[in-house]
Amino acid sequence: MLRNQLVTIVSGSVFLFIGLASCSLAAVRRRGGVRIFVWLGIWSGLWGARLLAESPAVVAALPHWAQISVPFLRVAVTYLLLPIASLAWLELSTGKFRHFLGALVLISLANGVAGIGVFVITGSGDKLIPYNNLLAAAALLVLVIIVAVPALARRFLALPNRAVMVVGTLAFAAEALYFSLSRLLHYHTPTTRFTGSLGLAVLLFSFGYVAVQIVLASERRLLSIEKELAIAREIQTSILPGRSPRIKNLRVAAAYRPMTEVAGDFYEFIPVDHNSIGFLVADVTGHGIPAALIAAMIKVAIQPLVPYAHDPREVLRRLNGVLSAQMGPQLVSAAYLWVDTENRVALYSAAGHPPLLHCREDELHRIESNGLLLGVFPESEYPLCDIAILPGDRFLLYTDGVSEPENARGDSFGEFKFEQVVRNNQSRPASELLDQLLTEIRRWQPASMAQHDDITLIVIDVV
Repeated sequence: MLRNQLVTIVSGSVFLFIGLASCSLAAVRRRGGVRIFVWLGIWSGLWGARLLAESPAVVAALPHWAQISVPFLRVAVTYLLLPIASLAWLELSTGKFRHFLGALVLISLANGVAGIGVFVITGSGDKLIPYNNLLAAAALLVLVIIVAVPALARRFLALPNRAVMVVGTLAFAAEALYFSLSRLLHYHTPTTRFTGSLGLAVLLFSFGYVAVQIVLASERRLLSIEKELAIAREIQTSILPGRSPRIKNLRVAAAYRPMTEVAGDFYEFIPVDHNSIGFLVADVTGHGIPAALIAAMIKVAIQPLVPYAHDPREVLRRLNGVLSAQMGPQLVSAAYLWVDTENRVALYSAAGHPPLLHCREDELHRIESNGLLLGVFPESEYPLCDIAILPGDRFLLYTDGVSEPENARGDSFGEFKFEQVVRNNQSRPASELLDQLLTEIRRWQPASMAQHDDITLIVIDVV
């Protein structure tokens, strides 16, 4: 008897430790694909707790209040093992087999809750055990067939290594058959409990091995994606202006802060000669790779439009015509500013974009000359605004990522706060104004909160 208790205690402790370790691993990693470790950990931990609860020596060492709850623990674990095991298998299943396992989880859980309720009310924990055993036997039969038949395994299970799961499932099924016959024939040996734990241990090891393979494959895919995104960011950065343009009587500074590795914001300088230049700022709806691809298309589409750089209406009209046929459901807001320092004139047109800010002395003007977003209609027209420029004038082009950041209370940085920072730093050089704006935006947002949109800013000073 002492030997049997020692085997039970050691087995229970090992299963409980493995369960805690598996759950701890899932909690530490917190990434996709680790949910299977949670179910495996609970499955192993429940079985370990059940084994320990069946040892009189362990029960005797517990405080009195814990000893009273041991019968409840045994009944609860007996009923909950099947739904937890089904959830673990659910992580490896695909197709219609997922529906079968989902139904099995609900039915076995309902039966378990009812069985535990009957135990609490009547003190009998065996009333619904036959139904639980019937569900378990049917589920095990289906699993053995699916795992053992290669065609079914490929169709209904996502297994990187089927052979390991075949060994684990068949070992567990053989152990279940052995115990069913032993109970039926009233045959019992001192190693019965150890053998039963060994069968489950083989299955759990198989599960763990397959789960590790799945997680490692997922890690390799993530690393590959991260490398590709890094390359994509380098490419996207290369299509943006590498430095500020050198135009007579202009000082230009630009800032570009993508939300993710690649972004949907885009800006371009189109210098025509030493006295005139066009500035384009665009913001593609959405984020990430799809928006970045559209931004790259804008880079290609704007090159043939250089002969029209002096006419913002024509630039946006032609850009819209090119992009409308290519973008699909996505849209683009854009603003284009032409500055001619020799003739002291600026021309501005926009497509659903935030207003141009024009600073002159102590006044700040919002200039809106908007047409429809690029991509809405291929034949859209865009209004033109004519601005006489003077030395000391300052223009700001930007995307809505500047005004959208929120603080801890959910308040947006907003146009008012943005313009307030611009007013307070009107005497500072363009590059210093940019630095101050970005600093104020970072202060507004909590350090723990991620950037929610791409940010692009261009400051143009007439000197």
